[in-house]
Amino acid sequence: MLAVTRFTTLAVLAVSLLLAACERPPVDTVQRGYRGTGMEVGYNPRTVQAQIPLNQAPAPLGPVASNDGPKASQVYQNVLVLGDLSVANFNRHMAAITSWVSPQEGCAYCHNVQNFADDGKYTKIVARRMIQMTQNVNVEWTEKVGATGVTCYTCHRGNPVPAQVWFKPEAPNQRSNFIGNLNGQNMPSRLVAGSSLPNDPFTPYLLEAKPIRVNGTTALPTGNRASIQQAEHTFGLMTHFSSSLGVNCTYCHNTRQIGGGWEGNPTQLTTAWYGIRMVRELNNDFMVGLTDTFPANRKGPTGDVAKVNCTTCHQGAYKPLYGAQMAKDYPELLTYAKPADGLPAPMSDASKSVVYFNTGSFTLEGEQAKGLQQLVATLTAQPKAEVMISGYHSAAGDLASNQELAKNRALAVRDSLTAAGISVSRVAMDKPLQTEANIGGEDPIARRVEVAIR
Repeated sequence: MLAVTRFTTLAVLAVSLLLAACERPPVDTVQRGYRGTGMEVGYNPRTVQAQIPLNQAPAPLGPVASNDGPKASQVYQNVLVLGDLSVANFNRHMAAITSWVSPQEGCAYCHNVQNFADDGKYTKIVARRMIQMTQNVNVEWTEKVGATGVTCYTCHRGNPVPAQVWFKPEAPNQRSNFIGNLNGQNMPSRLVAGSSLPNDPFTPYLLEAKPIRVNGTTALPTGNRASIQQAEHTFGLMTHFSSSLGVNCTYCHNTRQIGGGWEGNPTQLTTAWYGIRMVRELNNDFMVGLTDTFPANRKGPTGDVAKVNCTTCHQGAYKPLYGAQMAKDYPELLTYAKPADGLPAPMSDASKSVVYFNTGSFTLEGEQAKGLQQLVATLTAQPKAEVMISGYHSAAGDLASNQELAKNRALAVRDSLTAAGISVSRVAMDKPLQTEANIGGEDPIARRVEVAIR
């Protein structure tokens, strides 16, 4: 009898463990295609109910104010992004970012509250670039985000660091090759939905541009050079997509021809195609460039910067924040000047100009040269007005050489003004106390000259 009891107990435990890996019913299904074709997405109502409060967009901080009157760049010092906003709209946006990113830490998370013009905190340098990244998504990637757009809250959700980011993994410890090379797989990982697929599908596809498709167009062996390992990496990426959006394969694919081309597949397949390329651009053009700006404690085990993937924005929802259109309440995030030379657009108004330079260069050319036009017009109309010129450089490289470069950039701007007919007696050179305008590495915003009427 005792043996029967023990057997029964073990059987109950085994069944319990088996069922623990299953979802408790009921599970709702949404049909996405013809009956009998398996075109269904399953949803657990309890999981969805738990996600709803986590994907609610906050109310806008009051109405958008008039953009007439003095601009933020005219009233405040060292405003290098959003400087074309009125003071009221600029302050509204700063308050919004604080509530989106650092509601507990407040303004002090990014700013030296004793001197808001100071660039001493790395978070301020990063924040500028993230604003530009948000603008870039809304303007350059409408095929992905549509009219919904994104804001800082889309990723941050009230946290200084988004909850879902990724780093390159450390190389496996092979212990003198005793256990062999697992090659980043054959161990369960939450990054690939608890499977034993390769647990870094992000580096090859969302940072590098390795081919994702593994199907050949002809019978093997001709025409198909994709390996089983590449197929496993692809499936790892697919599980990431599914868990990030809370959907299954049929959300993007027709079950009758997965990998069979575009025709007959849901429109979400096209959206995903753009999304992959968008994420890849954000990681390479915005995040990687900030590697030297971040301190060591904010980097991954291999020294790389945090990067984005699908979960960063979606966080388990088929659309971030269930498609809430937050961006329309902040129209300054729906514009982005992306110059052909890769530099930030020059800031130009009647009383101040900021122009940018390429790495190692003090030549003022192209769109940057046009950044002095309004200032020249003001100086021509006001013969007694004088200007102050200050040159800056990025932190990468030798300090003495960089300081010389900053001086030559300031002189290049002075020469442009005198060439436009402004007397050299009206131009003063003002060397900043700190010519290094960022904390580490190259930053296009740091390679600048500021010109202001005094």
